[in-house]
Amino acid sequence: MYSTSHVNLPQNAREELIDMLNTLLANAIDLHWQVKQAHWNIRGTHFYSRHLLFDEVAKHARKQADAYAERAGALGGYAQGTIRLASNNSQLPEYDLQAVDGESHIRALVERVGRYAASLRDGITKSDEVNDPVTADILTQTLGETEEDLWFLESHLNGDARVGATVPPRGGGNRRGRAAEDISQAAT
Repeated sequence: MYSTSHVNLPQNAREELIDMLNTLLANAIDLHWQVKQAHWNIRGTHFYSRHLLFDEVAKHARKQADAYAERAGALGGYAQGTIRLASNNSQLPEYDLQAVDGESHIRALVERVGRYAASLRDGITKSDEVNDPVTADILTQTLGETEEDLWFLESHLNGDARVGATVPPRGGGNRRGRAAEDISQAAT
C-alpha cells in the first residue's frame, strides 16, 4: 500500500525502499522481543550486567524500528509493524528457547544481532543503488549502533575458542574479529 509522496525519487525506487524498510522494521521488532526474551530469562554468572546490557540492546532495536517505520511513511509507504506482521516478515531465526544460561543467551543474541547488522548493510547498498542518501544515512547510523551492541555482546564471550573471539583475523590489515566475520558470512 502506497500513498502520495513528494520525496524526489522515482515511484519504483520508493516502493523498493518501502519494502526494504518494512523488512528491516520486522527484523527490528523481532530482534527487540528476542532480546527481551533473553533479558527476562537470563540467570547465572554476570546476571546483572547482562540483564542491563540486554535491556539496552532491546531499547536500541525498538528505537530503530520507529525510524524505519517513519522513513517508510515519509516515502509514501505504510509501515507494517504489528507483532503478527513482524513475525511473518522477519529474516531472523526463531529464538533458541533452550537458552537458559548466560552463555547460551549471549550466543543466541550474537547470531541474531549479527544477522540484523548484515541486513542493515544490504539496506545501505540498496539505498545507495536508488540514490537515497537519507535512507542510507539512517541505516548507516543504525549499523554503527548495532555493531557496537554486537561488540558488547561478543565481549562477554571473549576468550571462548568456540566463538573464535581470541583468534587473530586472517589476512593483512583486516581488524575484524573472526566471530563477526563468521556471522557476516553466515548471513549471506
